[in-house]
Amino acid sequence: MRGTRERFTSSWVFILTLLGMAIGTGNIWRFPRIVASSGGGAFLIPWTIFLFLWSIPLIMTEFALGRWSRRGVISTFNFVSNGKLTWMGAFVTFCTLAIMFYYSSVTGWCIKYFFSALGGAFGKLNLEKASDIFDKFVNSWETVLFHAVAIGIAGMIVFKGIVKGIEKANLVFIPSLFLLLIVCLIRVATLDGGTKGFEYLFNPDFSKLKDYNIWLEALSQSAWSTGAGWGLVLTYAVYMRKREEIVLTSFITGFGNNSASLLAGMVIFGTVFATAGSTVDAQSMLAVSGRAGTGLTFETLPVLFSHIPGGYLVSVVFFLALSFAAMSSLISLVELGTRVLIDAGFTRRRAVLVVATAGFILGLPSAISMGVFENQDWVWGLGLILSGFFYSVIAIRVGVKRFRKELLNKDVHVKVGKWWEFCIVLLPVEFAFLLVWWFSKSIGWEKNWWNPFAKFSLMTVIFQWVVVLVILAMSNSKLQKITGEQRK
Repeated sequence: MRGTRERFTSSWVFILTLLGMAIGTGNIWRFPRIVASSGGGAFLIPWTIFLFLWSIPLIMTEFALGRWSRRGVISTFNFVSNGKLTWMGAFVTFCTLAIMFYYSSVTGWCIKYFFSALGGAFGKLNLEKASDIFDKFVNSWETVLFHAVAIGIAGMIVFKGIVKGIEKANLVFIPSLFLLLIVCLIRVATLDGGTKGFEYLFNPDFSKLKDYNIWLEALSQSAWSTGAGWGLVLTYAVYMRKREEIVLTSFITGFGNNSASLLAGMVIFGTVFATAGSTVDAQSMLAVSGRAGTGLTFETLPVLFSHIPGGYLVSVVFFLALSFAAMSSLISLVELGTRVLIDAGFTRRRAVLVVATAGFILGLPSAISMGVFENQDWVWGLGLILSGFFYSVIAIRVGVKRFRKELLNKDVHVKVGKWWEFCIVLLPVEFAFLLVWWFSKSIGWEKNWWNPFAKFSLMTVIFQWVVVLVILAMSNSKLQKITGEQRK
């Protein structure tokens, strides 16, 4: 068995590290734009439902598997399935690393904006000027530079290991981000029209729940933001102490992540409604694809800072904290790839070098092209749904009753009941229902649904998933040999 002797030094540090994994730009950059593109407050209903029926049960599953196997994702699937489903673990790993390839660009954006704020670039702004600044940046060579900086810093932190690198980083990253979000929320609540943004976020239009896109996006966002099904929780669980409270920690991770998303949403939407001039203008801005897309956070927050006394200092500290949050998530992605290679016999130094180099090279298309970036976010964000399904297959293979009693509830004070068993068995049904609903509403109804090269088509998702799945399934025997021993 290729195990590890490294362990997190305390439960609180472990929880902060998990929050660092979960809380990042997915809360501040991705959540508001998904809410905006999904029609506002109605999105929160399926998003909350999937927290309990999908994300938290999967987080528990990953915790238990990582603590049991003390291996990375591919080796764990190999170990638990006696080699038969190793390819599933490989898909989970590929999906997460595919997200890393474009997520490093987002981290680079955060670092760039920190330096821009430090240089006083965000003086008196309106939304048009802020949008122009963002557009010029993402269409320049600087995106490649900051992509390289981001992946390089993450690699150096992971190289230092769990205690000296990842633990120490998250002790600074996460508390600072929450503090700055609260400061910004207090300020935006005092702006004229700011509370209208809160109403937009928390006042649902129930008729929108008939749209399958809201449910699909809600599940994708819940998985994307909490880290459920990524393999990141499993990877960190390899280093957890034997008697960590799996159930309690899972709920803290889920609730902490969603709280950060709501705080960020209130800040973003409060700013939009306070600075747009009118409710109609704000809703029109949010309805436009470009504005409700990747740049929403980077356009509206600088405008907020121009309304705050001492806004220069706040903008510097906020974008520093945002960079911390993005980096805490990026290092977990690099650690996942590193752990997989360590299981295959690599030293940590060599593994980090390979993962960081691959991350830079394979991330270049997303760093250079916003079209590629948005396509990859669409394809592999939804790919997390398939990854979650694969975890449920593994748990069901072990036996949900046995899994709950012997893996989840062993050596802990807070135990989970049959609710978890119900959720894991229900998870494949959720997966199948959403996919059938999605397919039936897309095929023949949506423009370009058949085009594998269209940015947001059904076929681009299916095509990329199938190519990866076929290659990995055909390589299953080789993956078995690489990833270590199986369960006897």
